[in-house]
Order: sequence, then structure tokens, then C-alpha cells
Amino acid sequence: MEENRPMNFFRFEDLRIYHKTLDFVSWVFNATKSFPDYASVIRNDMIEAAQEITVNIAEGSGRTKNQFIYYLKMGRSSIRKSIVLITIAQKEGLITDEQHEEAKNLLIEISKMLGALISSLQRNKRGERSSSDEEEDDEIIEENNSGNELI
Repeated sequence: MEENRPMNFFRFEDLRIYHKTLDFVSWVFNATKSFPDYASVIRNDMIEAAQEITVNIAEGSGRTKNQFIYYLKMGRSSIRKSIVLITIAQKEGLITDEQHEEAKNLLIEISKMLGALISSLQRNKRGERSSSDEEEDDEIIEENNSGNELI
């Protein structure tokens, strides 16, 4: 199935995972805006961890394939950090059990999407095609956006 939409200048903007992580950042902003002053440290940490997931995807996409994989794995580390922080917020009564479950489900989905993208990059890397890295990355983005609903 060929889509007739132009690719963005910044290739990471064409990845569904990037947009899913932006949704999580928005969720964190909304969930933490009513935190009391004494909880500003955890609020800031939650926002920073959520943003780190998105930033790692963006930053890594402009690198070599091996570096992109590294940055995606760093994004997964930020997911684990986010899980810890939302659990602390729940235990301190700053977010509800329902909010905790919603955030955790979002993070699980993002983690699966990152895992699928990492696997796709590693699979394509093993093929050792002779095209340039940028062309390979464009092919991976197209493949992942058209063929794999997870990413």
C-alpha cells in the first residue's frame, strides 16, 4: 500500500513511535499540573523522563544505524525511569490508581514499539545492503510506517 504523503524533513517525525511518545509527554504534563508545591521535584523528574524518551528517538535518528539503536535503547531506559516515577507518584497519592494504570499501559505500548523498531534496525543491519545509511533509514521508516502497525 503506497501512501502519497510527503516525508518530513526530520525523518523521526514520520515515525508513529515518535508521536506516541509525544502523547505520553502530554499525559505527564496534564497528570502533574495539579501536583502540590512539595511534589515539584517528582513532577520535574516525571516530565524530564518522558521527554528523554522522545528526545532519544529524535537525536538517534540523525546518527548511524548503530548509534540510532543505542539511542533507542536509551529511550527504553527512560521508560523504566518513568515507570519508577509514576509508581512513586501513585504511592504518594499524587496520581490515582487509574492514572497509574493508564500511564503504565502507554509505557508498555511505547516499549513494545521501541523493541520492534530496534529489531527492525538490527535485522536490516545484518543484511548489509550497499546503499548509504540515510537511504537505509528512509527504507526502514517507510517499511515501519506502512507495513508494521506497531511502530
